Amino acid sequence: MKKILAFILAAIMMLTLCACGGGNGTGEGSGAPVQASNIDNEKYQYPLTKDVTLKILVPSSSSWPVRDDWKVWEYMSEGANVTLDIMGVPAEEVGTKLPLMMSDPTEIPDILAGSMNSGYDKYADQGVVALDDLEAYMPNYNAWLDSLTDDEYAVAVTNRKEANGKIYYTPGSGREGRTRMRAWLYREDIFKKHNLKVPETFDDLYKVCKKLKTLYPDSYPFCTRSEYLFDIPGSSFDKWWEHDVYYDYDDGEWRWGATEDTAKEVIEFYKKMIAEGLMPADTITLDNTKWEEYILTGRGFILPHLQLRIDYFNSRAQATNPEYKITAMKPPVANEEKGAPMVDRGDLEMIGYAIGQTDSEESIANSAKFIDWLYTDEAVELVSWGKEGETFEWVNKEEGQRRYITNENNDQANTMYGFQLYGTFARLDPTAAQALQSETTLECEDIVIEGTLPYHNPAMWVAFNEDEQVIIDEKLQAIQNYTKEMMTKFLLGQESMSKYDEFVETLKSMGVQDVLDVYEAAYERVQ
Repeated sequence: MKKILAFILAAIMMLTLCACGGGNGTGEGSGAPVQASNIDNEKYQYPLTKDVTLKILVPSSSSWPVRDDWKVWEYMSEGANVTLDIMGVPAEEVGTKLPLMMSDPTEIPDILAGSMNSGYDKYADQGVVALDDLEAYMPNYNAWLDSLTDDEYAVAVTNRKEANGKIYYTPGSGREGRTRMRAWLYREDIFKKHNLKVPETFDDLYKVCKKLKTLYPDSYPFCTRSEYLFDIPGSSFDKWWEHDVYYDYDDGEWRWGATEDTAKEVIEFYKKMIAEGLMPADTITLDNTKWEEYILTGRGFILPHLQLRIDYFNSRAQATNPEYKITAMKPPVANEEKGAPMVDRGDLEMIGYAIGQTDSEESIANSAKFIDWLYTDEAVELVSWGKEGETFEWVNKEEGQRRYITNENNDQANTMYGFQLYGTFARLDPTAAQALQSETTLECEDIVIEGTLPYHNPAMWVAFNEDEQVIIDEKLQAIQNYTKEMMTKFLLGQESMSKYDEFVETLKSMGVQDVLDVYEAAYERVQ
């Protein structure tokens, strides 16, 4: 996962080479990269003005292509009192130009917006600048950090720390529980039609799937896909369990899930479900198109997946079947001694900014001032809602209820105005994130949040130093591949469960403990 995220972010940053470079907030630069820790802070303590232009790289996704006429750019420029030069670069232009760009400070944009912080560690102080070295220009950012509780800090900030303990990629808040939340979803209309009890345990789950199979012989009542097969239901068996590397917050230990007895419990349950036709035999290889067909045609009724799938399926199916309704349920428990009615947390905030290590001290200082403005309450209001009468209207001002102004096509606020997309926020008003969700999703929001673990698996974001990365590069991928291969074979009956202990010993011989030791050391640095 770490490598994948690193590649994604690196790819995003590669897009910038063809753009004009840094130093845009000042006159000519020196041509040499500036060390932020050496900047004469007194020299640049002045307010931003419209004479300052900051170039911001903004990845342009196919779903939401960057537009120059988005209202959010106008509001950001006006609120921060700075001129913004938005460089929207199509994702398909990703190439192999990142190292060249980072080697020339005149080619680095002032600010790089992107997705996730993994990957910036490679360019720490060699392409991007540590926010820790710019505190003199960031009082609002520092005040926000100081306002966070320990739990809020752990969720929003700790995952931004790189191997040297510094932060190079802005943390954010406001969308927690709104993006990529994982949940147990089910066909509420089918359960009500047949007066079926929503399962609270895995025994209940098995029994209700048997009833559904009788009612709908061509169905696979429990229907999910391989990427969520082990880890979403994992907590039902053992609170923090995932199938490969994970951190047990209760015991304070790093573990490899496949080496534990919990893995065998999970596999045995699925083997029984597959054998009785209660879930697809090809679950491991089930592609998205076929899986969606099962759910949309009434052949799948219980699905651990992403919360956002509620609106996805309901909007499609209700056009022809108004009674169709997928919603969330409380996760059932498989093991009452170790398990919990929860799922692993998947809503890691992916969006943020990095400050380019240009050849201009003034450019870096001005970039820090702009990002600092994004942490003010004024910025939260403008980047979350915009302005009354232009982008939003009040529903009930006394109760703080408002909605985005839409058009005849009912386009969402991100499409129309650019809100809540790459490069458009650091902090958000949580109610603005809610405003983009459907009534059905909001109805089950409490169930989803209460059924989600309080912390992310640190394996999603922990950063390694140079020596640790060598071990990770040598061993992690091979161990992950072998784990997936063998768990699949055990699940499908291609290998006897009697060989499971042999599988565990092989993992140990491949150096799984060395990998866990690296994760532990890297994690301890940022605590």
